[in-house]
Amino acid sequence: MTTGKAAVAAPRSRSARSEPGRARRAPRRRGLRQPSGLPWIFPAFALVVGIIYYCIVYTGYISTLNWDGTSPHPQHVGFANYTQAFGDPVFWDTIRHTILFFVVTFVAQTAIGFTFAALLHSRVRLAGLYKVIIFTPVVLAPAVMAPVFREIFAANGQFNTVLQHLGLGSLAQPWLAQSSTALPVIMAITVWEFTGVTFVLYYAAMTQIDPEMIEAARIDGANNFRVLTRIVWPNCRGTTYALGILSVIGALKTFDVPYLVTVGGPNYATEFLGTFIYRISIPQAEVGYGAALSILLLILALGGAIIFGIRGTRRGSTGGRSNV
Repeated sequence: MTTGKAAVAAPRSRSARSEPGRARRAPRRRGLRQPSGLPWIFPAFALVVGIIYYCIVYTGYISTLNWDGTSPHPQHVGFANYTQAFGDPVFWDTIRHTILFFVVTFVAQTAIGFTFAALLHSRVRLAGLYKVIIFTPVVLAPAVMAPVFREIFAANGQFNTVLQHLGLGSLAQPWLAQSSTALPVIMAITVWEFTGVTFVLYYAAMTQIDPEMIEAARIDGANNFRVLTRIVWPNCRGTTYALGILSVIGALKTFDVPYLVTVGGPNYATEFLGTFIYRISIPQAEVGYGAALSILLLILALGGAIIFGIRGTRRGSTGGRSNV
């Protein structure tokens, strides 16, 4: 009996011991390597290097020329175009307009977009309709809306008509025809057009906040304002820095609204770097000078984006407490 049991048990033990060994000694498929990801990124890499970076380098080369864009023999002038830019009062006017434009539009869009996002996160009837209304200006082409705004803010336009009906006729004026009011009108149009983007990003950021954090704050006695300023706003800090980067770049490359509404006027009151580069390069055919302005625009955009990115990274790494 003992011998029979041993004879029966022995094959089981050998098979049990041999299975892991077989698994370890399983033949490997030679010649098969994990595929590289280079073929997948090569089209995008070729597009970026072959078009974008090449154009940047070529623009830098053109910026050292005195060229009208068509002459077969351009004149090499070194950094004379950059010296001309730094001595051009219109160039410095565009810088001042850009800084003022960025500050006003960024603050206004942030305040309005954040407020709308907070309101629509509460229980509001017809919230979906309000979202559509807020975001609709984003999808409207500036070329379509420019004639509308020229008509609205004309000397005999609808805006002045509304002021007269409200008993504020003394405030009526040619908004786009004078230097003191043309730039604020461009800012107001931009805020109306792009606040929808700010609203969407803040709304998405608020959906990522833990509801238990807000509930705990309410249990501790925090009212809506304290919850909004001590919990919701700090948790949307990353979105604010991202919007800051987008606003810097957007302000530096602003072109369509001021060009289509005021053509940079009156008296360069709404001239930005984008409209100035177009005016110099195309109508005046100073392609070398326009290329130098384009390189300066690129440097300013990269500098602003880097500054906001570094500040955002430092804020994110240090973190912060939301004291209710």
